[in-house]
Amino acid sequence: MYPHERSLVKRLADKPFALIGVNSDPDKEALAARLKEENITWRSFWNGPKGTGGPISTKWNVRAWPTIYILDHKGIIRAKNKRGEAMDEVVDRLLAELERERAGAGEAKDDQGGR
Repeated sequence: MYPHERSLVKRLADKPFALIGVNSDPDKEALAARLKEENITWRSFWNGPKGTGGPISTKWNVRAWPTIYILDHKGIIRAKNKRGEAMDEVVDRLLAELERERAGAGEAKDDQGGR
């Protein structure tokens, strides 16, 4: 799984995209070593000493690991548990939607004389 995430982060480095991880390892020191070993360069939060029963997974209603939520630029969950190519397709579609929205906002601004 991590090789795909690394490639996605690299491919979208110049795009408005963020990959955020939540790790359920109850041992924070072991987690730090694992992040380094796996070359995880994106932001990764620790779910606390309760592991899978920690506060982040509880708040987000995570019942299985890994659980993947794909959110749009407004923070709305648009897909769940997409992996590999399916994940890429959703992310690319959401980035295209954002670009169209931004282009439309720019056109509206131009129609108003740049106001």
